Amino acid sequence: MAFTTQTFAFVFFSISIIFYYAIHFLQRKGILSKALSKIRADDLAIIFISCVFYAWAGVGDFIRIALYILLIYILGRAIQGLKENNAHLVIYSDKEGKKLFFSKIVFVLSVAIVLFVLIYFKYINQAISLWNKLFKDGIGEKSIVAPLGISFIMFSTISYLADIYMQKAKPGNIIDCALYITFFPKIVSGPIELWRDFATQKQRQITTNKIFYGINRFMIGFAKKVILADTFGSIIASVGPPFDVLSAWLVGIAYMLQIYFDFAGYSDIAIGLAAMLGFNIKENFDSPYISTSITEFWRRWHMSLGRWFKEYVYIPLGGNRKGMKKTVINLAIVFALTGLWHGATFGFLLWGLINGFCCIIERLIKDKKFYIRTPKIIKWFFTISITFFCWQLFRFGSYTECIKWLGNLFGKQEGVVEYTWKFYYSIKNVSLVIVGILCSTILGLPKIKSVGNKFVQNKIGCVVTQIVIFVLFLVAILFMVSSNYSPFLYFQY
Repeated sequence: MAFTTQTFAFVFFSISIIFYYAIHFLQRKGILSKALSKIRADDLAIIFISCVFYAWAGVGDFIRIALYILLIYILGRAIQGLKENNAHLVIYSDKEGKKLFFSKIVFVLSVAIVLFVLIYFKYINQAISLWNKLFKDGIGEKSIVAPLGISFIMFSTISYLADIYMQKAKPGNIIDCALYITFFPKIVSGPIELWRDFATQKQRQITTNKIFYGINRFMIGFAKKVILADTFGSIIASVGPPFDVLSAWLVGIAYMLQIYFDFAGYSDIAIGLAAMLGFNIKENFDSPYISTSITEFWRRWHMSLGRWFKEYVYIPLGGNRKGMKKTVINLAIVFALTGLWHGATFGFLLWGLINGFCCIIERLIKDKKFYIRTPKIIKWFFTISITFFCWQLFRFGSYTECIKWLGNLFGKQEGVVEYTWKFYYSIKNVSLVIVGILCSTILGLPKIKSVGNKFVQNKIGCVVTQIVIFVLFLVAILFMVSSNYSPFLYFQY
């Protein structure tokens, strides 16, 4: 059930939020029985809502995730128990005094189980296909449908196990574990909340400010997704190869805008929903298209993914603490894994390696005089150009299609173009592309943000802002009702 559907917005969430607020109010006022208060009725209500949300995709998925949660909870408790008894559970000790503890063995095996589940559901058929191409064995592909949000569930469970092992958070009880993994605003496509952060919100409060903030974020995200991302997606879906030059550029720019507003809009909705339930979830985007380097881009784009890889891959590998050579290797590993996480295909791997290569080069030249003196506008142009071309590796199913599109960009055409740019460059399409460019660049500049914040703090400015947000939400509803195109791109990852 996508967030930008009539079923979710007007039925599921409306009923769910009323139900949750009723339980929360009764519990906080002490009206519920002591037994219900002790078992945290409000948290159980969220778990119930999340399970209904998840089961909407299929009862089979719900059964699997219920068993999965039980397994992860047992593993987490086992790791916690072993860590508390580390001194007595040494498996091996060498002459230098380095010790291998039993808790580490259990932790590694636990992570291996999580990765095995992910690889089986997400990559087994791709592995079989590659095997058949290499060895001509003719192994039949399996009929497997990956559970909804499996990649993001994997991120959450590894965070849960790793934070327990590193003693940055305790496992809590089964309710804590189930709430963290099933929490419906983030279960499908994030943002990826670390267990150590989520675990501290057990004694949260629901205030009018949080509800007000959550509603606004929900409406803003809804507008980003439905008005902008879905319009850009419909443009792309309507344009077929071969393209003329202007149509090829329109498709490329539209896709770059779609993938941003689609995921940023989803993240806004998720953060807004969480706030309405009393939770604080960290930001996931910070105007990435104003970045003046690929390194900066990755500090602004899908920030929760970057933080996860930093905490659980980059730093454990040694980070930047063991010299430049080791730092470069660690960066390459992180970006290769980032590409593979999106999909085990040549395009995704190449996308990850290009981004990693750029970050490595920037790390090597960041202190050079020529780089420091290079104007920011030139750095921005190179960054946005690399990002523009890299995103196309997501869009095309094969290397050949991508090369053909690149040829179209610069005037090379194969075949007859049935519809020229005049068909696609409608007033609506051009206007929304311009709005998308401005919103993803100019409005993200620090000075513009500062002016906007001062305007909102003024009473008149606050009222005007609320009216604009509400009108955009109403327009988004009209778009949603009249549109047949509304997939979330990141649901496939």
